[in-house]
Amino acid sequence: MPDEYQHLCVVRAFAHWILASGLTEGYLFRKIRANDRIAEENEPMTSEQFLEMFRNNLLDVGVDFVPYGTHSFRRGGCQWLSVERRWPLRQICEWGGWSQEFTHLTIVKYLISWNDNPHVNRDDFFNMKRAPARVCPACNRSCHCA
Repeated sequence: MPDEYQHLCVVRAFAHWILASGLTEGYLFRKIRANDRIAEENEPMTSEQFLEMFRNNLLDVGVDFVPYGTHSFRRGGCQWLSVERRWPLRQICEWGGWSQEFTHLTIVKYLISWNDNPHVNRDDFFNMKRAPARVCPACNRSCHCA
């Protein structure tokens, strides 16, 4: 991945986790005990514990956790690929493992939600006096995210 996306690299994240956790065998993501200690026994973290910790992290940074769950990561990745990277829907579906038949429109649930933040106000959709879009350094297209 390019340097500006190092923080998204799964291989780097995996390597950092192995170093930070000190694990040499067993489950990679073990239960977390009191005082944020990794369980010594080889017991996997449950999805329920992950969700609780994720929601606690959101509270720590002042974000209401109610609209977020474990699928928030998949939705966030899907939206980032669509909005920021300008991937076509079929490519996003292939990445996410979704059907490309578009009969059930699963992809729409990930791209559109009531808690999204729109980039352009509806009143400005056809506002001809709106500042022109600049060339985006990420995708080399004209967009308002640049």
